[in-house]
Amino acid sequence: MKNNSLYLSDILSVDQFSKADIATIFATAKKMERIVKTKGATDILKGKIITALFYEPSSRTFGSFVTAIQRLGGGFIPIQGVQFSSVVKGETLSDTVRVFASFSDAIVLRHPEVGSAKIAAEFANKPIINAGDGVGEHPTQALLDLFTITNHFGKADKLTITMAGDMLNGRTVHSLSKLLSLYRGVTLNFVSPDILKFPREIMQKLTARGMRVHEQERLVDLLPATDVLYVTRVQKERFSDLSSYEKVKHHYIITPELLKSFKKTGIVMHPLPRVGEITMDVDLDRRAVYITEQMRNGMYVRMALLRLILNR
Repeated sequence: MKNNSLYLSDILSVDQFSKADIATIFATAKKMERIVKTKGATDILKGKIITALFYEPSSRTFGSFVTAIQRLGGGFIPIQGVQFSSVVKGETLSDTVRVFASFSDAIVLRHPEVGSAKIAAEFANKPIINAGDGVGEHPTQALLDLFTITNHFGKADKLTITMAGDMLNGRTVHSLSKLLSLYRGVTLNFVSPDILKFPREIMQKLTARGMRVHEQERLVDLLPATDVLYVTRVQKERFSDLSSYEKVKHHYIITPELLKSFKKTGIVMHPLPRVGEITMDVDLDRRAVYITEQMRNGMYVRMALLRLILNR
């Protein structure tokens, strides 16, 4: 591939991507999709080894990356659950990433602290891929979300995206909103309880880029004009006061009755896991793409990133 600007690059934040980068990633993801559907796998990354270093529990992101490298013909070092690692002995993040960088070609890192991926990248001499750093960012999730949106609508411009749930701690909405700010005429609605409002510093970045951004607590009024309803769970693990969590955990519940006012051409997305904010019977709605399209797209996009980062 000519002019592969992502070769041997770290993937730390969506801020690093231009529209040209995104176009390259998505074109490559389309190729990965064709490979999976026609052949199942390829050996593009034969001989490459990826370490998955997950300090936080994960199933979807972890499994998606594992599957992506295996379908590309590479190998994987899976580390999930640091209670079984040298971390419990007091090993620092910098030492851990340097150790695994010494015998793998890239490290996929999930860590509970904001900025951890950037710190890891300073010490590792191999690419670091941020798979979530606390309440900070989740760039690969944002890319797969945007890929899902553009696949469905054929564009990202001039869409109305309504995000509902935990806007404060939801790293997926932080990253996706910044990616969407690259496109023309996008309207973003942030819907949350008052204590879970979208972070002010990111909001200022979005408005500075000319985005139409609105905040409110009532969801149903926005549905008739919404193209994408992006639902997030309220993140119990981010609360120090569990009584506060109990008050807001089911502030929004998406049901078939609620979706009667939602656009017929719209889609319902969720980064998963869900913990009651979308009822199971919504899964039967053809507009619900979170378990089908969105999850599959995660594998294609992560295959694309790994291919671009590790293959010139």
